[in-house]
Amino acid sequence: MKVLWIEDHEPVRDMLAVAADKAARARVQIDLVLAHTLMEAERRLRLERFDLVITELTLPDSYDGDMTIARLANMGPHRIAVASANPDRDAIVATALKCGCNIAADPVFKASLPYNRFIQRPEAMLDFFFEQMPQATSGGRTFAA
Repeated sequence: MKVLWIEDHEPVRDMLAVAADKAARARVQIDLVLAHTLMEAERRLRLERFDLVITELTLPDSYDGDMTIARLANMGPHRIAVASANPDRDAIVATALKCGCNIAADPVFKASLPYNRFIQRPEAMLDFFFEQMPQATSGGRTFAA
């Protein structure tokens, strides 16, 4: 799975980079790309195809969460997930859903993410990514879309 994670806090980016390195060593199928601004993320989205884009709502170059989501949604068919400490995250995601955005319905409170578990068990990070993806069911079996 190819994931773009937009995170402006350097300590969090460092933990995610370590977790991605551990995943590669454990041969867990995660290709994690990190960006620290919306402009950097847009540049990556123009050059590469991602399955999932995880974003903070307020970034150094985008203070409006609705605008952040709108700009990302206009960059392609990828799934968007919100991992943010922004207190308005639920309302912003609800608005994006009403507008037909391909976004995970339940935003994640960033402070509750188990970054250490992602480092210790890389498959836990992959599980988290799959939880953010839409699910398609067929005959009682569930498939990630």
